[in-house]
Amino acid sequence: SMIDAAVLIPVYRSPDGELHIVMILRNPGGVHGGQIAFPGGKHDPEDETMLDTALREVREELGLIVERNDVLAELPMEQTRTTGYRVFPFLARIAVPDRWQIAEREIAEIVDVKLTDLTRRDAHDKMIGRFPTWEKAQQVSFYRIGEHRLWGLSYRILQPVLARLAAGEWDV
Repeated sequence: SMIDAAVLIPVYRSPDGELHIVMILRNPGGVHGGQIAFPGGKHDPEDETMLDTALREVREELGLIVERNDVLAELPMEQTRTTGYRVFPFLARIAVPDRWQIAEREIAEIVDVKLTDLTRRDAHDKMIGRFPTWEKAQQVSFYRIGEHRLWGLSYRILQPVLARLAAGEWDV
């Protein structure tokens, strides 16, 4: 059976007018360890909705209180290819805190990326990836973020959103 989870894509506009996307680098270990991702996690029985899950997780992981009226979009559900998760993503504008209260057990660092750094042609690339659960190596698309690569589920969630953010579809 699938495990339901939710993630939040936090976005904000800096004083210079640039749009930023906030991601996290997960600590090594665990099923999605050592990867660039969005804050989020598994649906709890106490969460009434998937949005409640996303808002709770972003509060637990980043100490960030996101108001419901700052949630800009509910994005299409994506499934992980190998780990059996159904992930419900939400886009929300945030106010950047003076200092992040990160859950250091889970998160190595905050990764703050300018939208323009992701939409540059050289930020987008492909690699050959191979995983124990795959029958053969496959070509995988990714975004280069500093020395990191954003790929897999987070890539599939973010990729269709970038052009819409760049086009100013949402009021950030």
